Amino acid sequence: MTDEAHPIRALDDLVHQKTRLGILAVLVEADRATFTYLKKTLHLTDGNLGRHLEILEEAGYIETDKRFIGRRPQTTARATRTGRAAFEAELDALRALVQRLTDRRTRDDSK
Repeated sequence: MTDEAHPIRALDDLVHQKTRLGILAVLVEADRATFTYLKKTLHLTDGNLGRHLEILEEAGYIETDKRFIGRRPQTTARATRTGRAAFEAELDALRALVQRLTDRRTRDDSK
């Protein structure tokens, strides 16, 4: 074993949680999304999605815009520059972990 930090240490607990990772993935891909779209796409309840959006917003990873369209409220979310960077860092950490395990398997297979 080497002294280098294990890639798992680079995972961000805030981003790595499945629902929040999903929210950021959708927002990075789509630029912005409505609450309803996120709810349907990620198969979440109103309360569950609302809480995760709050957590991401408090961390500065997303911004939400709440307005009325006619008489109906509409919440739209978008990833901030900080949120996009956190998402990319998470992907980089996951890629490093996969590469480490792939390299290990290759070494083991060659023995």
